[in-house]
Amino acid sequence: MDHLIDSILVPTDGSDGAKPGIRHGIGLAADVGADLHTLSVVDSVEINPSLSRVEDESDPKGLFEARATRAADAVEELAQSHLDGPVTTAVEWGRPFRSITEYATANDIDLIVMGTHGRSGLKRLVLGSVAEKVLRTTSIPVMLVPPQAAIDGVDIEYSEILLPTDGSEAAETAVDWGVTLADLYDGSVHTIYSVDTARFAGEGEMMTLYDALEQTGEDALNAVRQRAREAGISVTAELGTGPPARVIRSYSADHDVDLIVMGTHGRSGVERYLIGSVTESVVRHAKVPVCCVPMEQV
Repeated sequence: MDHLIDSILVPTDGSDGAKPGIRHGIGLAADVGADLHTLSVVDSVEINPSLSRVEDESDPKGLFEARATRAADAVEELAQSHLDGPVTTAVEWGRPFRSITEYATANDIDLIVMGTHGRSGLKRLVLGSVAEKVLRTTSIPVMLVPPQAAIDGVDIEYSEILLPTDGSEAAETAVDWGVTLADLYDGSVHTIYSVDTARFAGEGEMMTLYDALEQTGEDALNAVRQRAREAGISVTAELGTGPPARVIRSYSADHDVDLIVMGTHGRSGVERYLIGSVTESVVRHAKVPVCCVPMEQV
């Protein structure tokens, strides 16, 4: 495989919203033989107003740390029944997104797997959440698992993997990851390029630019076809029309996709922030896990 996943980090806050990410992370670690790390972070900023309301005034901070420890221990207990290797647990105080990214870098983590919802509840979108902030600040691939992708055990099967492409360098990096996972799970690859005509000013300009973008799209799809076929993986390619995020979501639903793998940056540039990007929009609304791969990795 081109990308060996030797270590996986599963953050947890002990909530039900964290469970889908935990179970997918453990399942993937079991399938690839990776070391598993779990990290529970006590938010030192948000927790301060609560210190005056706890019942045990003798050691209020100890209560929050104990809860975080129980969350990490629960992941370890579940993982030990499925993994051969040891599970590393850690509890830290700080800002969760910063602690997660710093831990991942310091411990040479290859992939972060986490749920898109935590203690704030299922109504909270990814925007502004810990998951979204991790995406903004890490150079390590992150797999985000929504509540709809929850599983009872840890057995995962990514048999249909969607690899959106825009022909950019970031997309090519994500394609390598997607093909690797398809190879691991003996799955099939779907790839799609969307020609977005919404920004075209007039009919004449629309036809000219559409033809040019259609050719760019075909070239991008052919590159994915070649990469998949070299790996001996079945591949289906489609040229779509419309806003890319909407096209990706529709294709995913129509073809029973199990996993979306895509870059965190596209042709709009290599800015760190994801606000308004195709990736951010897909992550917000996806009903399957989305593996987000940065162009520059540690």
